[in-house]
Amino acid sequence: MKGFVGDIEDLTEDNTDFRRVVYTGRHMQLVLMSIAPGEEIGEEVHDDGDQFFRIEEGSGEIIIDGKANPVEDDMAVIVPAGARHNVRNTGDEPLRLYTIYAPPEHVDGTVHATKAQADASHEHFDGKTTE
Repeated sequence: MKGFVGDIEDLTEDNTDFRRVVYTGRHMQLVLMSIAPGEEIGEEVHDDGDQFFRIEEGSGEIIIDGKANPVEDDMAVIVPAGARHNVRNTGDEPLRLYTIYAPPEHVDGTVHATKAQADASHEHFDGKTTE
């Protein structure tokens, strides 16, 4: 099959990994995330591309250039290229979301079960796509 077809809501809600790359195209990448209560992604900036977030379960905040924006189920956020941002889980349950990087950010197939694994990894997109 070419491309990605799937029930993104079910996949996101069932995901327990901090980061799971689901599909990598030449110009964008789909990643599932589950952020534990009190945990965060960590501040980052993507100078070369925009990033889309869709919250499926939980509550938290997405900070963009110092401004905290509360988020919960069914909300979407777009972070423009060059904006410093972070995602924090401020709730009592995992914050489950998916994100689309454009262009891709991670090596295709990457799975980090925990934030500690993600922090220890220094992988970046290597130009190889899912297909």
